[in-house]
Amino acid sequence: MTSMQAQRRPDKEKLRWMYSQMVLIRTFEERVQQDYMSGKLVGAIHVYVGEEAVAVGVCGQLRKDDYVTSTHRGHGHCIAKGLDLRRMMAELYGKVDGQCRGKGGSMHLCDLERGMLGANGIVSAGLPLACGAALSANLRHTDQVAVAFLGDGASNAGAFHESLNLAAVLKLPVVFVLENNGYADATHIRYAARVTNLADRAAGYGIPGVTVDGMDVLAVHEAAGEAVARARSMRTPTLLECKTYRYYGHYVGDAGQYRSKEEVEAYRQKDCISQLEQRLLQEGILSEGTRREYREQATEAVEDAVRFAQNSPIPGPEVGLEDVYVRY
Repeated sequence: MTSMQAQRRPDKEKLRWMYSQMVLIRTFEERVQQDYMSGKLVGAIHVYVGEEAVAVGVCGQLRKDDYVTSTHRGHGHCIAKGLDLRRMMAELYGKVDGQCRGKGGSMHLCDLERGMLGANGIVSAGLPLACGAALSANLRHTDQVAVAFLGDGASNAGAFHESLNLAAVLKLPVVFVLENNGYADATHIRYAARVTNLADRAAGYGIPGVTVDGMDVLAVHEAAGEAVARARSMRTPTLLECKTYRYYGHYVGDAGQYRSKEEVEAYRQKDCISQLEQRLLQEGILSEGTRREYREQATEAVEDAVRFAQNSPIPGPEVGLEDVYVRY
């Protein structure tokens, strides 16, 4: 079997990293939702609660110099890719010390030094950007990989089909990670697609399509490892569909009345953090003490980020005229 067929199980250190990262993302998102509802944040906010296994499983297979393009629901991708929590929170607060100096907000977080090419408020708009990053890697003869996160709704946009076709034809090292949480805003996927597995669409472009349980971080990590290895060594793109679920509405403030309480509760019973936690406790990789320690560390890190954001200055009007042009 090749390395792409048999991925090595993550070691204990990596498993603990996965757990701590998922806990950190959820803690961050729960606090962001709380601050938004109390009027401390403005603008559109889309939290990632419930989907943490996808970001962590995928980004756990990437290098710092690999590229990621994100979506309007991008906080989890950014944290898993290693962005600074303080600067992220300051950006959400619209402060000058934010990731984009307070001018981008939740849907436009980026950090080029970390390979995060940006979250994007336009559905499917990150896919062509990932293709461009992958093409640049080919032209520069590096083995970098680009990952494009997208939702199930984006898989019906023109840019999705154009990007998959372009990546297939030009042999671009892109992994298209389709986070299928079942709903494009309030529209269930059964009303928007006739295929059960959206990854089956990959066959139309002659590239691999894989569907995994997006609530199982180890399944995501294994499938992502195979896709990244394929892209890095063979310059072959992959469509990786991760079936997951968001616990809250499409945006913070959305009551989500298009879903039943029973449906939401059924998915909460399969919670990705609880699944991994129980597995690691049973295997002795986590103890009650370390479990509690990771959660306390996450809370402390988020509280520190909030204090940093609150103490950061509001950008002056002159900042609006800065960072407009790039000088070469």
